[in-house]
Amino acid sequence: MTMAAEQRSGATPGETAARPEVEALLARSHRLGADPRNTNYAGGNASAKGTATDPVTAGDVELMWVKGSGGDLGTLTAGGLAALRLDRLRALTGVYPGVEREDEMVAAFDYCLHGKGGAAPSIDTAMHGLVDAPHVDHLHPDSGIALACAADGEDLTRECFGGTVLWVPWRRPGFQLGLDIAALHEAHPEAIGCVLGGHGITAWGRTSEECEENSLHIIRTAERFLEERGRTEPFGTVLDGYEALPEEERRARAAALAPVVRGLASRDRAQVGHYDDGEAVLDFLSRTEHRRLAALGTSCPDHFLRTKVRPLVLDLPATASLEEMTVRLRELHEEYRAEYRAYYERHATPDSPPLRGADPAIVLVPGVGMFSFGKDKQTARVAGEFYRNALNVMRGAEAVSSYAPIEESEKFRIEYWALEEAKLRRMPPPRPLASRVALVTGAGSGIGRAIAHRLAAEGACVVVADRDADGARKVADELGGPDTAVPVTVDVTAEGQIAAAFDEAVRAFGGIDLVVNNAGISVSKPLAETTAEDWDRQHSIMARGSFLVSREAARVMTAQGMGGDLVYISSKNGVFAGPNNIAYGAAKADQAHQVRLLAAELGEHGIRVNGVNPDGVVRGSGIFAGGWGARRAAVYGVPEEKLGEFYAQRTLLKREVLPEHVANAVFALTGGDLSHTTGLHIPVDAGVAAAFLR
Repeated sequence: MTMAAEQRSGATPGETAARPEVEALLARSHRLGADPRNTNYAGGNASAKGTATDPVTAGDVELMWVKGSGGDLGTLTAGGLAALRLDRLRALTGVYPGVEREDEMVAAFDYCLHGKGGAAPSIDTAMHGLVDAPHVDHLHPDSGIALACAADGEDLTRECFGGTVLWVPWRRPGFQLGLDIAALHEAHPEAIGCVLGGHGITAWGRTSEECEENSLHIIRTAERFLEERGRTEPFGTVLDGYEALPEEERRARAAALAPVVRGLASRDRAQVGHYDDGEAVLDFLSRTEHRRLAALGTSCPDHFLRTKVRPLVLDLPATASLEEMTVRLRELHEEYRAEYRAYYERHATPDSPPLRGADPAIVLVPGVGMFSFGKDKQTARVAGEFYRNALNVMRGAEAVSSYAPIEESEKFRIEYWALEEAKLRRMPPPRPLASRVALVTGAGSGIGRAIAHRLAAEGACVVVADRDADGARKVADELGGPDTAVPVTVDVTAEGQIAAAFDEAVRAFGGIDLVVNNAGISVSKPLAETTAEDWDRQHSIMARGSFLVSREAARVMTAQGMGGDLVYISSKNGVFAGPNNIAYGAAKADQAHQVRLLAAELGEHGIRVNGVNPDGVVRGSGIFAGGWGARRAAVYGVPEEKLGEFYAQRTLLKREVLPEHVANAVFALTGGDLSHTTGLHIPVDAGVAAAFLR
């Protein structure tokens, strides 16, 4: 290919990343996005302008690279940038139909794109392109938003910065806001940026370094101003009885409340939860002004799109009993839903998107902390982080003035914005187990590990439970870490450890929807050689252990009121009478009947109970590797390394059963297609006629 042909081919993401302007932009974005004082997760955007070769004319063309829709500054890559021709973008001012139709301009951005690939342009593209500065940052720092949301924010901005940072009254993000900022920049060439009322900050510079310096100057100057000028107790004095409970008591209360709160927050659609008992949250809830401020809601669009316009706040002291808190939370939830529907009806127009759900995303409990909710763990966690940002904003605004967020009607215009609705519709469909929380015992190896991997691959959050702490931690790391999986160390013979494991699980994810009783051992001896200790140990881990785990699971699931699944990994040995297997076979038969008994008892709560009966799983099995394989091979007179093949040859399908095959059956029972099935055992044995269910 000739050089001219290469120029005309259009830049690939790799070539884009190699450009010095883009390299500087990405490095700046990463530095700014790495510090939560500068901007929140996935909030704000940055841009750079430069000259490139037009692939059609081979002449120079002025371009802008800007963070696209949905990206995060801290992890931004070249593929997350939108590249636009500035001549075409700025020509849109000539066809702009006015603020009432400014949303139409977003579709026009697509006609300004340069080259192939890249991210979709965001609503803030106009702000970056119309401001005549080579580099522009738009950020959501808590200190800047505190000034932006203060009742006298314009005066405070002038006092804080003099004339170097300008004030822009609240305007919804879009083309008109870009025009407003561009006009201010042109009229005040001495300015380095502006505070956007109710929203955030924008800064600019002639170089990437200067732009970053200006952004940080605005943020740090605002921080110092709030600290030096602000009063010491902006949230008021401490309310008697609302102080944080002692840590152990607080976390126990959180574990008891989490399933209840999650069930309330999931009335319209299932949600995953996140618990936060950080000092900032607990201090806010202990103060006299917390109810007034919480009722005002959040202000920055990035905040309330994730937290909803306001949280649900329990209006009881921390000293109230668990029963009192539970009853009151249910009452307040009904009130919240009615108020949210009224909010929607006050502001909805005939072309508004339908109401998306009336449940809270943030629930605040004095003395205990904050529960936040979302479609998955990351969304739930980020919602809580955004409410922490909002608390910082409230604290700053109240320290120097009074907190005055944007009007409720403006919040509705953004929450139910057609452009926001379109973004939601572009999201991929959820995976089958999305928003479900699973706990798998014996998940540190073998069948349990395979089940944990399959459930996580199908969208579930997974609690990896195993008495081997290192094994549990390793599997949780394999699954992607705390936004997907958490490890818990538990011996299923110990009631206290089981209760602690479920408490840890509900604090991590809000509750439990799916429990797999997989933990087990095996003893292979003739009757005469089987000791009472062998019998007791076998039954203690499998029969008693699965009973204890199921009892705790049922407690959580009934508190949630969302139904659920219990799955027992039983065995064909619960049906098939093999030699030298009295303790193991009897324990598996006990588990098999637990499935039937619990299916009959828990059905009224929407909890389904089913089982899986595998044949011997040799490869990848911790049980077989621990001695069971050698003993069973001796019983059948085959070499241990041939045991899997031996099992396969005695089946109708002549196939060996692997851990993944058992995991497939667990998913089949819980993935949604068998929603009306309970009390069932699925054989996963490649066809052992003697183990057919009758």
